[in-house]
Amino acid sequence: MTTEPDRARSVRRRRIHERQAVVFGLLIAALAVTGLGALAVYTGAIEAPFSRPFSTPEVVDALADVEVPCVPEGALPAAAADVHVTIVNASGRDEPLAGINKDVLTERGFTIDGVANAEDLDGDDEPDALARTQIHFGAGGIAPAYTLAAHYPEPGLVLDTRQDTTVTLYIGADFEDLVDLELIGIAADVPLENLEGCVPADQITPRPLPVPPAEG
Repeated sequence: MTTEPDRARSVRRRRIHERQAVVFGLLIAALAVTGLGALAVYTGAIEAPFSRPFSTPEVVDALADVEVPCVPEGALPAAAADVHVTIVNASGRDEPLAGINKDVLTERGFTIDGVANAEDLDGDDEPDALARTQIHFGAGGIAPAYTLAAHYPEPGLVLDTRQDTTVTLYIGADFEDLVDLELIGIAADVPLENLEGCVPADQITPRPLPVPPAEG
């Protein structure tokens, strides 16, 4: 014989089961709609509502026809502490390369004036990357630039119009590591050697100063 309490429990269980069925049904329906939408976006049937074109930095070869200045005759390497360097990550790689180079160069005694990230390097308002690591400097900074260049494997040297002795180091896409200390081929009491094919600085038209990069 079914009692009133048993009937009440049966009704309660039935209602719980009905609610669960509704909840699970809604979840399954939502998952099905989401899956269909994702499939449509993946196959290109519809456009993603928040999509934007994927872009990678354009690699710029900014060293074409760049003349490298010779060092003044008898010029000795600059003391590392006297070489003021601004480091710019122009590699196009999502890595803290400016900070990494800052740490190593600081350990080697260089004075770091700041680190930054390069953005537009060729005037087209698009992010760019330099194919090769470069050092930019003015006529008064040739010895400091050559001194810093000894710590990098075959960097480009670019004379610009700055009037001081500071240098700007652009970390390019080719960067892997600095030259090991024991392999650096300069000595404080030995005059710097000119790079092959260099041109006297007074015969070179200096490049304009680069646009200040975004601080990083």
